[in-house]
Amino acid sequence: MSDRRALEGILVLDCSQILAGPFCSMLLADMGADVIKVEKPGGDDTRRIGPPFINGESVAFMALNRNKRSVVLDFRDSAGREVFKRLVQKADVMLENYRPGTLERQGLGYADLKALNPGLIYCSISGFGKTGPYATRGGFDLVAQGMSGLMSFNGMPDQPPSKVGVPIADLNAGMFALYGILTALVHRLRTGEGQSLETSLLESALAYTVWESAVYFATGQVAGPLGSSHRLIAPYQAFATKDGWINIGAANQGNWERFATAIGRAALIQDPRFADNSTRLLHKAELEAELNATMSSRTTAEWLPVLETAGVPSGPIYDMARVWSDPQVHAREMEVTLEHSVAGIVRSIGNPVKLCATPSRYEGPAPALGEQTDEILRFAGCSEAEIADLRKRGVAGPQARFSRD
Repeated sequence: MSDRRALEGILVLDCSQILAGPFCSMLLADMGADVIKVEKPGGDDTRRIGPPFINGESVAFMALNRNKRSVVLDFRDSAGREVFKRLVQKADVMLENYRPGTLERQGLGYADLKALNPGLIYCSISGFGKTGPYATRGGFDLVAQGMSGLMSFNGMPDQPPSKVGVPIADLNAGMFALYGILTALVHRLRTGEGQSLETSLLESALAYTVWESAVYFATGQVAGPLGSSHRLIAPYQAFATKDGWINIGAANQGNWERFATAIGRAALIQDPRFADNSTRLLHKAELEAELNATMSSRTTAEWLPVLETAGVPSGPIYDMARVWSDPQVHAREMEVTLEHSVAGIVRSIGNPVKLCATPSRYEGPAPALGEQTDEILRFAGCSEAEIADLRKRGVAGPQARFSRD
């Protein structure tokens, strides 16, 4: 295993806030990028999302901003913009999620910054993208989930539209931004050229409607909600047990036959209604009734070893307390513990990508607001007199002293 990290030497200016952009930049930071979080006066709005707060620090902010440094700069002031441009000249990547046109009006659009740094990779995340009739609209995860179609087929039949339980449009936008940034970095390695790239919450949510869009394109059929069941496979869903729920993934004919045999219902294999996946989909309601009657006869803990022995993909449905006590989750090192300067010991989700030579590392918690302001201003080339003047004018946040005492 190398002492170097995969993205060591890559400087990222993260001008984004809330979720999509910070999620993206945190993953870059985990792999070694030096991420400077450039915050407006008052900080990223996520600092105020909650409760819960720990000693005044938002757990939402801490969940998304480990391994970063924080500087406060006011882009509304020309001096703040000039300091930022100094940082741009040193940067490899800039990430922002302002409403389209905002930074351009301040002279901080891609064309402006490319002139200072032709190798810059300038990534923008917005609600709807920079083109099209909705380009100037503000975007939020809930709005994107609705307009992408996700809410129309999420949840249970005959119930009001339901959003996905996690902010999937935001998280997907962060992942697609990460994909774009890494792609652009490879291109720059080959050519020396930087470029701008963008993604949106709407497109990032829409991109995940794989089955539903495929069926619509092929047949014109509009997808509706199915609960936990699958649109193209049966049985592939949650079943009630004597004391809870269990997920069954009989995703092919072999798994179906092993499942039916393991639960003592081998006769169902010969039933013409359930002979293959196509007929099982046509008779899904009858199949569910047959299987529910059987699965509800034992507890989840009783069924799991039976199904595992038979080689049937299955698993319990956990709440978060059960998730974080599961031995597999711990074996995969998915819980990270860091000490925050104000909040103390903070637990968070680890990086799910395991590189054998340059693994992710967790070297610091989310920064307190402006925690590295002086350090970063010096890095930008500011003199002590300039730093003092910027502080006095309120253009840059003061270098705070942080203690849990």
